[in-house]
Amino acid sequence: MDAKRDTVAETRSQAGEELPHVYIDDILSSLKYYVDEDEPHLQIIAGDVCIRCAAKPCLYPCSVGAYQAQDSGVVQIAYHSCVECGTCRMICPYDNIRWKYPRGGYGVAYKFG
Repeated sequence: MDAKRDTVAETRSQAGEELPHVYIDDILSSLKYYVDEDEPHLQIIAGDVCIRCAAKPCLYPCSVGAYQAQDSGVVQIAYHSCVECGTCRMICPYDNIRWKYPRGGYGVAYKFG
């Protein structure tokens, strides 16, 4: 599949066509969210673990900035804006993030793909 995509890009480039620039904000603005207020799919298991975590690696990889550290050291999650990539649960050194797929009918709806 990547070889085909590269060939198409090369053909366009040779024809003098420029590929469109894609910005993450444009993609994120095209998403629709169906938030499950009764059963969040993402949560911190124990807040005190986050307070003791000096590095707080969960704050950095999230493309939508769903994780924010408060002055007290507590990490808050804005699960409403989560794009369900799962990166946060992989990067937490203490396995302190509970992540699951949203229930049927809830979650993010991708427009292009």
